[in-house]
Amino acid sequence: MNPDPHDPRLPDPRDAAAAQQPALDISTSRQFAAWLAEQQLSLALTTYQIGKLFLIGRKPEGELSIFERSFNRCMGLCATANGLYLSSLYQVWRFENVFTAGEQQDGYDRLYVPQVGYTTGDLDIHDLAVAGDGRLVFVNTLFGCLATLSETHSFKPLWRPRFSSRLAAEDRCHLNGLAMQDGRPAYVTAVSQSDVVDGWRDHRADGGVVIDVASDEVIAGGLSMPHSPRWYRDRLWLLNSGSGEFGYVDRAAGRFVPVTFCAGYLRGLTFHGDFALVGLSKPRHNRTFSGLPLDDRLQAHGAEARCAVQVIDLRRGDVVHWLRFEGVVDELYDVVTLPGVRRPMALGFKTDEIRRVLSIEG
Repeated sequence: MNPDPHDPRLPDPRDAAAAQQPALDISTSRQFAAWLAEQQLSLALTTYQIGKLFLIGRKPEGELSIFERSFNRCMGLCATANGLYLSSLYQVWRFENVFTAGEQQDGYDRLYVPQVGYTTGDLDIHDLAVAGDGRLVFVNTLFGCLATLSETHSFKPLWRPRFSSRLAAEDRCHLNGLAMQDGRPAYVTAVSQSDVVDGWRDHRADGGVVIDVASDEVIAGGLSMPHSPRWYRDRLWLLNSGSGEFGYVDRAAGRFVPVTFCAGYLRGLTFHGDFALVGLSKPRHNRTFSGLPLDDRLQAHGAEARCAVQVIDLRRGDVVHWLRFEGVVDELYDVVTLPGVRRPMALGFKTDEIRRVLSIEG
């Protein structure tokens, strides 16, 4: 007699599958939570690998607070005065904090609600930033251009590099990073200057470039899959991801100057005071991540790649604090700081709670 698959006495195969899934384990350096308190700071970060937005803060008793919500393939992230922008698989969401000054709930002092969503289609959106005129500017990696949101279409193109002959949904150069200066798009990073479909994959090891948006000039080359350019304290910082290096561009010499080696594939960079916060990922074992300089650097340092956020003291280049992910999370994409926030939370779409949160303007 064949067993009844619905017999409650039989083990559910889904339970066995769930048991085989690696658990999420988050650890920190001993003083990481105290450093957040000292800096009056919280963090937001994304992992498209499992589609999670993580909000990192502090509980009332001083312990680390970790809050997460699910958004399919979430990547680009930027903070506004009272909220966040987040890119997902085929949408861009604008979150607003609905708590008034001094308002709290269960120890949380920010509640980010997804108020407005734009359906863009799968543009493989990477970095996001808000311009001085209030427009959201994003890196449209699929089309290899900078773009902004459209009320009627998937996107409105703003700029593309000189070597790109036309807009095409072909991810030719893998444009990925965006640095703003004085409220305007100032610099971008690309893995290559290829002008053929998926051509960037042939130049991963040393074809990366930094481009000045205004002049359309390449100001630094020979990089390995660069990401996350940021203008901070009169210097253009970025991540030479394929070699695990955090550093800056010496424009006069036309070269990248490494400051700190981090044991991982780097994406996500933000600053607060004298500190840089850098996202690290474990490289995937596929053609995209194999054969990069990072392999030799890790071996030379006797290290294994990590998935983490590392805090670098800009005065010395030392890693002074870290937040590490183990288990189900191997990759991060973006990290931003939330100054003046102690313990943030957010609403998502997987539970029923979004129906019951009501607020009145004014």
